Amino acid sequence: MAEKAQKPKFREAENIVENKELNIWEALIPVFALVAMLAYNVFVFGDSAIEGSNQFILLLGGAVAAIVGFRNKVSYKQMLAEVAENVRSTTGALLILLMVGALAGTWLISGIIPAMIYYGLYILNPTIFLAACVVICAIISIATGSSWTTAATIGIALIGIGDVLGISLGMTAGAVLSGAYFGDKMSPLSDTTNLAPVMAGGELFSHIRYMSLTTIPTITVTLLAFIIIGFVAEPDGLTDASEILGIIQSKFNINGWLFIVPVVVIFLIIKKTPPLVALLIGTLLGGVFALIFQPNIVSGLGGADTLTFESGYKGVLNAITIETQLDAPDKYLKLFKSKGMHGMLGTIWLIVCAMVFGGIMDGIGALQRITKSLLNMAKTTFGLFASTVGSCLALNVTASDQYLALVVPGKMFSKAYQERGLAPENLSRTLEDSGTVTSVLVPWNTCGAYHSGVLGVPVIDYFAFAIFNWLSPFMTLLFAAFKIKIKQLATKSE
Repeated sequence: MAEKAQKPKFREAENIVENKELNIWEALIPVFALVAMLAYNVFVFGDSAIEGSNQFILLLGGAVAAIVGFRNKVSYKQMLAEVAENVRSTTGALLILLMVGALAGTWLISGIIPAMIYYGLYILNPTIFLAACVVICAIISIATGSSWTTAATIGIALIGIGDVLGISLGMTAGAVLSGAYFGDKMSPLSDTTNLAPVMAGGELFSHIRYMSLTTIPTITVTLLAFIIIGFVAEPDGLTDASEILGIIQSKFNINGWLFIVPVVVIFLIIKKTPPLVALLIGTLLGGVFALIFQPNIVSGLGGADTLTFESGYKGVLNAITIETQLDAPDKYLKLFKSKGMHGMLGTIWLIVCAMVFGGIMDGIGALQRITKSLLNMAKTTFGLFASTVGSCLALNVTASDQYLALVVPGKMFSKAYQERGLAPENLSRTLEDSGTVTSVLVPWNTCGAYHSGVLGVPVIDYFAFAIFNWLSPFMTLLFAAFKIKIKQLATKSE
C-alpha cells in the first residue's frame, strides 16, 4: 500500500528460510490449527474476540508451528530470530498506529473531523454516498500513495457521515477501502507499487500501465455495485440532517480554516515526507487549531472552566493520549469520540502476536514449503497465475504481512515466469492483484488490523463490501484463463 506514506520500508532483501526436511502437510498443520482455533474462538466470543482472545490464539498457533519446527530439527534460536525480524519490520507500522490515534484525538477536539462531517452532510446523500466514498478515497490515495493515510483522515470522516445517514458501517468501510486500495495500487508513490516490479524484475510505469488492464475493470464493477446498492438500500438514518448539523454547530466553531490542517498533511505526504513526521505535524497543528478555534472544549478536557496554559496543555495531551468523549445524544455518540494513542494498543497487540506466528512459520521453513508446493502445481500458464494468487493469499493469512505476500512469491515465481516466456509485468500485476489488496481482508494481517482499528469496523463486517479487494484476484485469474493481454517476453529482434 502506500507505504511511503504510511508503513515500514519494504523488505526487498527478505531471507526465505528453506527446510528440506519439512513436507507440505507438516507445513500446513499450523495453518489448519490456527484457522480451527480462531473459528471456534470467534464463535464463542463473537465481536469481542478481537479484544484479546484472538491474540492469544495467534500465539497458540505459533506454538503449534514451533512444535512442528522442533520435530524437524529447527532450533529455538532460529525461530526466535525470525520472530524478532518480523516484529522489527513492523516498528514503523506500530508507531504510525500510535500517531494515528493521536491525530484523531486532536482532529476531533479542533473541529476538523466534525467540519468534514458537517460539510459532507450538505454535499452527500444516501443514494450516491457509497459511490462517492469510492471516488473520494481513490483520489486521495492516488495523490498520497497511501491507503493508510486515506483511511486515517477522510476515511474516519466518511464513516461518521455514513453513520448519521444510517448506512451500514460495513458498507461504508468497504467503499472507503475499495477506493483507497485502488488509488494505492495505481499511485507511483505507493511502496507496494514500487516493490512488486522490483521483485518481478520489471519497471515501475510499465507495471502500472499493465496493471490498469485488470484494475480499471475491477474498480468499474465496484463502482457499479455501490451505485446499485445506493439505489436499492434503505438507510435507517436521518432523512433530515438538520438535527446533527445543529448539534455540531452548537459544540464546535465550524469554518473553512480548519481544512488547512488536512491539506497540509496531504501535501507533506505527496512531497514524500516520512509518514511519522507528517502525522506528527498534523497532530500538533490539530492541537494548535483546537486552542484557537475550540478553547471551551480544550479547557473542559483539561478540567477547567477557562482556557489557561495548564488546562490547554492538559486538554490537548488528554486528547492525544487517552480516549476522548464529548457530550452528545446517545445516537450520535460515535461522532464525538476518539481513541487516542491508548485506543490503538489493542491493534498493536494483535499485530505483534500475528508477527510471532508469521515469524515462526518463516523460521521453520513453512512459508517456503507452501509456496514451493504451489509452484510445483503450475503445469500451465493459467496454473502459474493461479499458483501465484494462491501463494499470495496463503502468505497474507500465514505470514500476516503484505510485504512477505509480495516478496516471497516474487522471488519464488520470477524464474518460472521467465522460463514460460512471460514478461515480468505478468508477475508484478498478479502480486498486486492478489497480495496487496487482499491483505486488508485478513483480521490478523497488519493491514486488516490497522484499517479495522482506525475505522472502528471489524473485518468481518466490511469483508463482503470491500468489493475491489476480493474481486481483484478473480479478475487477474479471469484474464489469465482467457489469455487476455498476457504479455510475452520481448525477443532480441523486437
